[in-house]
Amino acid sequence: MAFRNKAEIILKQRPDILIVPECEHPDRLNYKEEFMANDTFWHGDLVSKGIGVFAYGNYKIKLNKNFKEEYKFVLPLSVSNEKEEFSLFAIWAQKPEKHTNYIEQVWNAVHYYEDLLKLPNTILIGDFNSNTIWDKPRREINHSRLVEILANKQIVSTYHHSNKIEQGKETHPTLFMQRKFEKPYHIDFCFVSKDLLNKLSKVEVGEFKDWGIYSDHMPLTVTFKN
Repeated sequence: MAFRNKAEIILKQRPDILIVPECEHPDRLNYKEEFMANDTFWHGDLVSKGIGVFAYGNYKIKLNKNFKEEYKFVLPLSVSNEKEEFSLFAIWAQKPEKHTNYIEQVWNAVHYYEDLLKLPNTILIGDFNSNTIWDKPRREINHSRLVEILANKQIVSTYHHSNKIEQGKETHPTLFMQRKFEKPYHIDFCFVSKDLLNKLSKVEVGEFKDWGIYSDHMPLTVTFKN
């Protein structure tokens, strides 16, 4: 929320691609010219809250022609420059109207975009609003099953691979609910296809002492080798 008041802070990290759930429309941003994105894609129902993707350097962003409005907060994007191209699914999981299973939207989108997920250089990243700790044993659609489906497609979580840790046992919270240190959760993820996994260099989660003043979510930074 109110990304215009926070953009300059995160952009000092000099990202190549920045994914911002709960992002206001770019027309509202007033950050310095030196931080201006080379290309931007934003989608949402309210100008105050959508999902924004910002490309720096010489990257360009394009929405895939198979985009389905029903899964409007799972955006299938092509990000490219003159040297490389990759498929990026920018995610901000929403709660369904009839229940509280946040992962359902991502689950349905993963099945709908099955063919796109077969492409090399694939990334799914953002706020999944989900974790294995909230699995319901009798519910077909849950976080662990989604992770399993992605693994069968040779797509895995960069954080869990890098830290050699199981889902649900994360030691670096990405969310401090209501900005309270005593309410830590790990609900933001970056999944990548195996070919990108081989280029993975570093995965970092921001710390509450540095970022808690700006947001309840901590930045998840994933670095790949050139």
